Amino acid sequence: MTRYLATRLINAIFMLFTVAVLVFFLLRLAPGDPAYVLAGEYGTTPEYLEYIREKFGLNQPLSTQLKNHLSLLIRGDLGYSFVWREPVLDIILEHIPRTVLLMLSSLTVAAIGGITLGTIAAIRPHTLLDHAATLLCLLGYSVPVFWIGLLLILLFSVQLGWFPVGGWQSIAADLTGIAYYLDIGKHLVLPTITLGFTQLALVARLTRGSMMTTLSRDYIRTARAKGLSETQVLLKHGLRNGLLPVVTILGVNLGASLGGAILTETVFSWPGLGRLVMRGLSTRDYPLIIGILLFSAAMTAVANIITDIIYGLLDPRIRYE
Repeated sequence: MTRYLATRLINAIFMLFTVAVLVFFLLRLAPGDPAYVLAGEYGTTPEYLEYIREKFGLNQPLSTQLKNHLSLLIRGDLGYSFVWREPVLDIILEHIPRTVLLMLSSLTVAAIGGITLGTIAAIRPHTLLDHAATLLCLLGYSVPVFWIGLLLILLFSVQLGWFPVGGWQSIAADLTGIAYYLDIGKHLVLPTITLGFTQLALVARLTRGSMMTTLSRDYIRTARAKGLSETQVLLKHGLRNGLLPVVTILGVNLGASLGGAILTETVFSWPGLGRLVMRGLSTRDYPLIIGILLFSAAMTAVANIITDIIYGLLDPRIRYE
């Protein structure tokens, strides 16, 4: 296991290095000049623009800029934000807790709801419940994330007034203790449902197919012949083996759900990394964008390693050599 983890860690470092180089060149190919954004409306004289380019190293050759950027990354420095005028790592650490809270809550909803719905549909295939679950999954695949968010805001915020329209806490209210956390939870409900709905549909569909295959295996028939109750067969033998593909998709979604979080946080004005990416793109803040994307890639790599470890715990047949 130690050798396997060391190999995966080396691969993850190489992957992060590749992402850093690719993102660096892709951002430089994008139209727009960060100097104009940094100069503002009243400072676009040629002399001032050249001063800004020289100050931030934007007038250097691409090879020199890449070399300086990679040397900073090797030292664990993500650079300095053009717009925020702060170290990128500090900005990410300030915003990451709210994004992680949103991602984990949506993933929890997707896991619990998707596994439950998929298992029930697998136990009773080709029934009305199974068809309803299939229709729900189809909607989850088809409907864009931002459109789901807007519908939820229109219904539960504008029409019913049950939940706030956006933000992550009530600004005017001076809350402390339990009331403070309840207020955050109230703001978290709609973004969680929005981000988790697509993931729930995927988990439910995958669980249904995997469980239907698992419940037709010979060892399931043997367990029933031994006199085990249907609940014991389902929980002890069915779910443990049928959820292996689901663990994979949950692990991948944990790292890759930042893409959905960008739209969700924009719709609900949730102050996390998603909105930070949008602001960085609009202002051509190269160090900030690269830092966030590297952070997202690192989260994906860690999630994949954790998924492989959980695989070994769920299925003793799996061994890492």
